Amino acid sequence: MTPAPKPPKPVRGSAEAKRYMAAVAQLACACCGRFAVQVHHVIHGRYSQSRASDFDTIPLCDRCHRELHLCGKETWRQRVGWFDYEKIPDTRAAVQRLRSNTIGGRT
Repeated sequence: MTPAPKPPKPVRGSAEAKRYMAAVAQLACACCGRFAVQVHHVIHGRYSQSRASDFDTIPLCDRCHRELHLCGKETWRQRVGWFDYEKIPDTRAAVQRLRSNTIGGRT
């Protein structure tokens, strides 16, 4: 499987990016389904030191987030069966569903 396409420039810190990440933080962990998540900027499929766009994020609970960063990319893939960037489309769809169910339509 090929990595998710790179955005032309990482979008970081804009008002819309902050709203998006706040919505991601309301979702369940993409790995285990727990709540009280952290917003994880994807690291798999990237080869630079700069962080990913705020829109290239997924929800991970503290335990899964720590494990991802500690075990390494290949070990993570073997343990859970996917790379982090593979969950970006699911996360974006979940944020859209959350926003459509929110009064005012914006989270």
